[in-house]
Amino acid sequence: MAEAERIIGTPDIPDGSRAAQERPDGAAAPGGPNGAGTARTPAGGSGAAAGPEGAAGADGAAGSAGERSDSEAAPAGPTAPGQEAGAGAAGGAAGRPRGRRRIAVLFAVAAFAYALDLISKMIVVAELEHHEPIEVVGDWLRFEAIRNAGAAFGFGEAFTVIFTVIAAVVIVVIARLARKLYSLPWAIALGLLLGGALGNLTDRIFRSPGVFEGAVVDFIAPKGFAVFNLADSAIVCGGILIVLLSFRGLDPDGTVHKD
Repeated sequence: MAEAERIIGTPDIPDGSRAAQERPDGAAAPGGPNGAGTARTPAGGSGAAAGPEGAAGADGAAGSAGERSDSEAAPAGPTAPGQEAGAGAAGGAAGRPRGRRRIAVLFAVAAFAYALDLISKMIVVAELEHHEPIEVVGDWLRFEAIRNAGAAFGFGEAFTVIFTVIAAVVIVVIARLARKLYSLPWAIALGLLLGGALGNLTDRIFRSPGVFEGAVVDFIAPKGFAVFNLADSAIVCGGILIVLLSFRGLDPDGTVHKD
């Protein structure tokens, strides 16, 4: 029998039946050597009913695969809410470094103004106090060491403590405002204010006659004008710049508004 099958040849077998016959365990598919009747008929049912159910199952699987493909391709359409949130987070991350740079500029300007004022006062106290004034531009400008217990340019000498408190409040306000700073011109203006306020506050705290009552060292004496120092100059320049920025409608956060 085996010799006859070898001579006649093996009849064509469907791919599914051939795969079943070629399984490594050598088990043939149920229903005979040709693989017919591979699908079992449920108890109490008919083989004809199993066919449509199998076809329906295949169609359902194909539909599920199509739905999965559509759902996977959905992000390629309009921007999803998650993507919008990601874009917002990226924008916030881009804004934070810019804000930190503006804060760095503010404190750099403040440190420069404060150091320049402090060094100049140390030189004036050591070299000019109790000496004759130095004429810089004839009678128009001279350096003269004067102790000022009042505000800038010698005003309000009876309110030294009040001016000290005001200077401290200005420093705190500027420090709080720096968290929302995104404008370079505002950073420079606030840095000048902060450096000048720190310079005069240092004199109020550490110079005689006592803490919070110390006299500020002034030495720049233009003709026909009050004597002042570099801290006063920084405060005035910062204030003028703030007024100009306000007239232009530029806010510290970098936005521009028009009335």
